[in-house]
Amino acid sequence: MTATAAPRATPRATLRPWASLARLHTRYQFLETVRVPIAVIGNLLFPGLALVFFVIPQDAITSHPLASTAAIAQLGTFAIMSACLFTHGAGVAEDRAQPFDAFVRTLPARPGPRLAGRVLNGLLWSYIALVPLVVIGALLTAATLSPLRALGAAAMVVAVAVPFTLLGLTIGYSMSTKAALAVVQCVLFPLAFAGGLFMPPEVFPGWLDAISQGLPSRAARDLVVQVTTGVEGSAFALPVLLAWTAVLAALAVAAVRRDEGRRFR
Repeated sequence: MTATAAPRATPRATLRPWASLARLHTRYQFLETVRVPIAVIGNLLFPGLALVFFVIPQDAITSHPLASTAAIAQLGTFAIMSACLFTHGAGVAEDRAQPFDAFVRTLPARPGPRLAGRVLNGLLWSYIALVPLVVIGALLTAATLSPLRALGAAAMVVAVAVPFTLLGLTIGYSMSTKAALAVVQCVLFPLAFAGGLFMPPEVFPGWLDAISQGLPSRAARDLVVQVTTGVEGSAFALPVLLAWTAVLAALAVAAVRRDEGRRFR
């Protein structure tokens, strides 16, 4: 008798359990966040309040379709940044402090599905964070989006989320819970102010505008405003965002590897 060779696993068969585990981690992390109501409220509340208190009272903005769309796009960029940094920065650091995290890392599954679950969870909260802005903007401002621009705006959520997800992972895998929370706050708000997310860059002095154009928040803001309004943005926006994405990807990989080596040698 001749031995029969075991059938090779096809790429599709290999991908199915990976995708199943990724969905499981996404569901677990989403439910874990939902069980802390203040985390959900904070994620949804601040961008909407900023719109209500700083934009809605200004008739010159709310009555002008282009200006109100740009204002909502800026705050939408801030909402995505906030969701990604808190989910992956403070959230990852908090998970690492739990005994369950060490147990999960001892399981035979590779870390890819769990990391994919984190990224998908952060992306999901990024979309959820935009809901109050869209509702308030539709009801109280003259902002408008054509179906094509709305589709482009939905795609831009992913483009903006990627670099700030990587930044959040770098912080979360490098620091303790208390340190990560403080660093996220210290990084988020200066980047938001200097990136033109709370006030348009047109009002910046020359020196601040020059610094601002080298920041990932400003690059993301310019691209989102260009997609949603059609107003031409800075020619440096896309190269700057891609450069920051590459740098932050290298930092995130280094942080994950350093954490694995330090805790699981």
